[in-house]
Amino acid sequence: MSAVIHLQALGLTEYEARAYTALLALGRAVPARVARQAGIPRPKIYETLERLEGRGLAAKVGQSPLEYAPLSAREYLARSRRAFDDRLGALDRDLSRLAPDPAPEAVYHLYGEEAIRSMCEDLTLNARRTLFMAGEPEMAVSLEKLTPRGVKVATTPLTGLPAVAMDGERAFLLARDGEAAVIAHFVDAGMERDAHGVHTHNPVIVHLIEGYVELAARSVQPLPEQQAGVLPPAPARTSRKSPESKSR
Repeated sequence: MSAVIHLQALGLTEYEARAYTALLALGRAVPARVARQAGIPRPKIYETLERLEGRGLAAKVGQSPLEYAPLSAREYLARSRRAFDDRLGALDRDLSRLAPDPAPEAVYHLYGEEAIRSMCEDLTLNARRTLFMAGEPEMAVSLEKLTPRGVKVATTPLTGLPAVAMDGERAFLLARDGEAAVIAHFVDAGMERDAHGVHTHNPVIVHLIEGYVELAARSVQPLPEQQAGVLPPAPARTSRKSPESKSR
């Protein structure tokens, strides 16, 4: 059950997670019934329920017979979220004391498709105003699904411009909010080299990528049917997620 796995990730033991989900399904029940529902050995169910009570996830609602009922999952999640945010804040302060932020002009290498995709997803999820993407359509489509609401997205193929990748490679450019960028080269199957790229906060490189994407968008040529007036032009796609749009 996925809920059990997620509860364990928040710090519950497997028995605690199983007992809590069983209580949610039962509403209120004697320990023996919770044990059967959760698949927990009878000798373990009493201490498990007591620990849930200590965590604020269960409460005794009867003594003769002894029964337990689940407490609000939303309140527990809210407490967990606050605790996690507090830990993140403390970690951020500690790391800042250990080392300063990297120089904005620094350029960091990325090796392997997984590292490239992870960095691009992080930049996309942290976008606040704009995202510029060009090349590798599959990547652009998957990232656009992750784009936060209200962010303006511009995507275009890399056509009609000087190549930015070697033969057997597929280029992908991403720039976020004028602050960060990725230049990536995905490698065709059968090539001996791996996917590679760079990540930077250098404002000169970031604005160069934004300008290159805009130039690529303007260079997209209409099809012959479009030139003849049969079809409307197909410019580079630009979208803005409104606050009312469905969250992706």
